[in-house]
Amino acid sequence: MERRTDLLVKLRDMTADDLPQAHALSRKLQWPHRIEDWDFMLRAGTGIVAEENGAIVGTIMGWPYGPEVATLGMVIVAEEKQGAGIGRQLMDAMMARLGNRAIVLNATTEGLPLYTRLGFTPFGEILQHQGAAFSVPIPSLRPNERVRPLGSKDHDAIIALDRKACGMDRTGLFAQLRKLAHGVVLDRDSQAIGFALFRRFGRGYVIGPTTAPDAEGARTLISHWLGSNAGMLARVDIPHDSDLAAWLDDLGLPCVGRVTRMVRGRLPPQAQAIRTFSLVSQALG
Repeated sequence: MERRTDLLVKLRDMTADDLPQAHALSRKLQWPHRIEDWDFMLRAGTGIVAEENGAIVGTIMGWPYGPEVATLGMVIVAEEKQGAGIGRQLMDAMMARLGNRAIVLNATTEGLPLYTRLGFTPFGEILQHQGAAFSVPIPSLRPNERVRPLGSKDHDAIIALDRKACGMDRTGLFAQLRKLAHGVVLDRDSQAIGFALFRRFGRGYVIGPTTAPDAEGARTLISHWLGSNAGMLARVDIPHDSDLAAWLDDLGLPCVGRVTRMVRGRLPPQAQAIRTFSLVSQALG
């Protein structure tokens, strides 16, 4: 794939060789992503770069989750190239690649005007909580509940739970996550009813996705990771209506930012009995 936006800038597929320059762009924005985080996202999805005279001046990434829905993120244009229409060209190219799928993204304040012009509509917010918890109360489990390590035989079960919670088939994403994330499962009556993954990200660690039947179950799962990694920098990206914000504030993970959830097309149906309480990342959903 190659497309020219003007006489100097061309769009082409992102490859692993582009990641050092892409990482440098995100560092200039003070985004926390390591080059390893970029590599993980590319392995899980697809990317396009804008290139000028051999230099990467813009990026965008997308993650198709089955034939009906995708997420989109890592939209960056070098500061000196902003206002030249490169962001719009990258968006047009990625939306064409994702086809007729509904597209979900999390928009910064700076990106909102462009996404609105492209037909995206808001449907909520994501709150970024980050910090170090030094004292985490032991959660009270219900009768016949336990938290246990994620095992190799749980892979299909957590994909099924995730699909019910978010309405997306993220089998490919979980194939990449299992290579680098640790996990715990919430069992009730010997049945998996929730899970939470924990992995390196940026300057510390991220807890997500967290999927559970209710906020109490989500707090139980997140508490496991915070309590077993006391004092370490952790990040949890939560929906604004998750009922976790005040609890995370009290533990020492204040809200340090928020983005607007937007969709172009129809959101996938989600089960009522289970939901996503924290994201894999703002880009991946």
